[in-house]
This record gives sequence, C-alpha cells and structure tokens, in this order.
Amino acid sequence: MIDDSTDLPVGYGFRAPMPDDLDAVGDVVAADQREGAEEPVLDTEFVRQVWSRPDFDLAADAWVVTDGTGAIVAYGQVRREEPDIVGSWGAVHPAHRDRGIGTWLLDRIEARASLLLADVPAPRFRHSVNAADPAVAAMLARRGLRPIRHFWHMQIDLTPPFDPGASSEGIEIVGIDAGVDLRAVHAVLEDAFADDPGDHPAPFDRWIEEETGGPNHDPTLWLLARDGGVAIGVLAASAGDDGGWVDWLAVLASHRGRGIGASLLRRSFASFAARGVRRVMVSVDAENLTGATAVYERVGMRVVNGWDLWERSLVGSR
Repeated sequence: MIDDSTDLPVGYGFRAPMPDDLDAVGDVVAADQREGAEEPVLDTEFVRQVWSRPDFDLAADAWVVTDGTGAIVAYGQVRREEPDIVGSWGAVHPAHRDRGIGTWLLDRIEARASLLLADVPAPRFRHSVNAADPAVAAMLARRGLRPIRHFWHMQIDLTPPFDPGASSEGIEIVGIDAGVDLRAVHAVLEDAFADDPGDHPAPFDRWIEEETGGPNHDPTLWLLARDGGVAIGVLAASAGDDGGWVDWLAVLASHRGRGIGASLLRRSFASFAARGVRRVMVSVDAENLTGATAVYERVGMRVVNGWDLWERSLVGSR
C-alpha cells in the first residue's frame, strides 16, 4: 500500500479495516445518514454483508480514516460489480467533514478502481451517494461523474400479528426448497428484469454464491409464487439485527397487474412479524420499469431516504 497519509489533514491517519472494526464503521455509516435528517437504514448489518462477499478483499478494497485517538471517522470501499464496472461508496462522520477527508478517500477509491479494471477496454466507475448530501454530489460532478439513477429506501413498521391477506386468485405462494428451487428463482429474476440493464441478477453460479454466502442468508424467508405449479414470481429476503430486507421481488410480465407482488410482500411481512422483526426495508429504483415503487406503497411501505448512483468512464484521466 502506498503511504500517502500526508495528503490527509494533520492529525488523521488511514489503514485497511480489520474485522473488529465492523461496529465502528457501521456507526460512521449510520451517523452519515442521520446528518441528513434521515432515518438510518444502512449500518453495521449492511457493512457486514459487504465484507462477507466472496469477491471483496477487505485488505485491498477498503480504507478507514482515524483521528488522533485512533477512532474511525471515515470509511470508503470499492468492489468490482460487473466485468467492466467497479462500484464504490463511502462515508465521513459529520463531525469530521469539510477537511478534505472525503476527497482523499475518493482519490484512493478511483486509483483502486482503475487498477481493478486495468485490462478492460471500456471500464466504468460508479459511486453511490446519499441523495441528501449536495457537497458530495458537487465533488463527484467536478470529477466528471454524472447521476444515472435515483433510488429510494422504503420501509414498513410491523406490529404482530400481521395479516397476509389472501393470495391472488389461482396463484399459490409457497416457501422454497433450497436444494431444488434456486434455479427456478434465478430464472424468474432473469426474465423479469430482462429489460432493465441496471438491475438484473448475475449469472447463476455467481448469483448463488453472492446470495447464499452472506451471514444473513435464510432460505426460509424466500417465497415462490406458482401458477399451475410453474414459478411466476419470487421474493428473496434476509434478516439481521437492523431488521428485515426484501432483497429481490419479481413477477413475470405475463402475470403482472394481478396483485401477485403485493401478495408476496404481505406474506413476507407476516413471516417477519411472527419472528419479532419490527421493520422491513427495500431499496428500489425510483424509475423502476415494472412499477415496483407503487407496489411497495400499496402494501404500506414509505420512503425513508434516497440515494443516487453516479458514473463516469475510466478511460483516460479526469
């Protein structure tokens, strides 16, 4: 690792994160969201999931910035998301902003992204940013990035017992058999998101490694919707200390408009509530082509914050 800590403000240092830093990094991420008067959605559990991915190298793909006492005050990371795309994000504790720490982190992130995609003909660099942080947006714009998509974090608060309601007529909703149904789940996701180049599952082998390898993977929270025994809808969910997450929701185009997505969600909420989970969240594209945002609203979810995805080419220098 190149020692360029002199580029940081006086009194600050940096290093690679260690597993024991998980809670401290989660606290910084949560504090970053609270500053925008938002309800924190991403915290320790989110960081844990990222660090557990098989393709994430904690020693090379992430950094923490520390103050004079050794406390973690900022975090940044980068990850190869597609063969030609690297994605990144970071957070600086509000008490330590406007000192150049975010700029330093983004320098490190971009350098690592360029290295990861050095042999790619048309590499693309993406950075996720809290939509309520105009200072970071301005910094990204100065570096040639542009916003390409806006996302909502939506949430429902659960009070047991939660009534799942009736399933759509002629549709059966069942749990999955992890040893049998995962290919069917993946096939539905591929078909449902075929026209959405920005939100689609990875090839099966990579997808199954990512989805089942995390610490919060729980196939008993996954659901299948069937019509005549054929899978036509899926919901994949997970749960951690921060609550439940709807990770994937998809219904084939041939069966949309029949309330199947809402039925899957209500069944999922009932399962979460029965386990004592008090809030369930989802990240959804604000311009989702399938109308997912309206589906989530109809079942009682509300927007709690937003985030933006910015992008630029890595060809040449900025």
